[in-house]
Amino acid sequence: MKTFEHGGDIQNFAKSINCKLEEVIDLSSNINFVKPEIEYDFNNLEISSYPKYEKLYSKIAKNYKVKEFELELYNGGSSAIFTLFRHLDLNHCTIYSPAYLEYKKACHIYKYDYNLINRLERVDVPIEKNTLVVFVNPSTPDGTYYELEKFLNYWQKQNATVLIDESFLDFTDNNSAVKYIHRYEKLYILKSMTKFYSSAGVRVGTIISNKLNIDELKKFEPMWKLSVFDSIYLQEALNDKKFRKVATAINVKNKIYLEKILQNSNLVEFIFNSSANFVLARLKSYTAKQLQEKLKEYKIMIRDCSNFDFLDEKFVRVAVKSQNDLDAFKKALDAISK
Repeated sequence: MKTFEHGGDIQNFAKSINCKLEEVIDLSSNINFVKPEIEYDFNNLEISSYPKYEKLYSKIAKNYKVKEFELELYNGGSSAIFTLFRHLDLNHCTIYSPAYLEYKKACHIYKYDYNLINRLERVDVPIEKNTLVVFVNPSTPDGTYYELEKFLNYWQKQNATVLIDESFLDFTDNNSAVKYIHRYEKLYILKSMTKFYSSAGVRVGTIISNKLNIDELKKFEPMWKLSVFDSIYLQEALNDKKFRKVATAINVKNKIYLEKILQNSNLVEFIFNSSANFVLARLKSYTAKQLQEKLKEYKIMIRDCSNFDFLDEKFVRVAVKSQNDLDAFKKALDAISK
């Protein structure tokens, strides 16, 4: 696998097995399979004027219970990460790993020295002073949720700048670190709107921090960086008041079913307890690549996790999807294990 490769490349997958895109069952991508109801007619979208973002800022601020001046918007979560690394201009980064691979990529691009903490082995280890701490919560690819107050207290003593990536927190009822932004002046929270709102093609990411930090970030941002389509789509998604409750309930139900499928398969050695919309599993005899090849016969994609730090070639991540997709996955595993 390529060093920074991600899941969800259904175009190449479909091409490799000579099938149509709509035939692929994509269990590699962690985008919500439940979609909000969008009532807006985009055929009537006004695109001759420059976009304005006041309403979008207001809706996102209300959604995350912060003030509008405590957030800044970006062209997706990855853009937010790269912008923050560039803006902070620090020398060192500490990544609690395994983690979203764009963080290592950002370290390489912006010449940060970095070290990785294997949180699956031990999470309470010393860090350097003045480092940039990156912590994904719930984590990827295992979906573990961590209570962070004691970590924040320690990071503050080490004068660390802290980025908490909460891209998958919307799938849970767990507490956000947003409540600490006034207590800890060097704290930034990343919210990737596209995961929960099932809109990877709509590029909107959010950084939340105190007003001083956000004002500094805004100084270097262009006037227009989101399309009017991005803005309107996400506003309409946030207008679906029932979506959060419905999507969370369905994902929890289907995750329980997915966990049972994996636990009952003799191909799987163990699974991780996940708070997110995916499950990390370690295979018994097959490698991830071998199982991927077997699943091609059934037009099913899963995520090979061998390019995550501290994971080997036997780890796979399977996303929570529809009942029908998971039924197909179960049948495929049963057939392969015979």
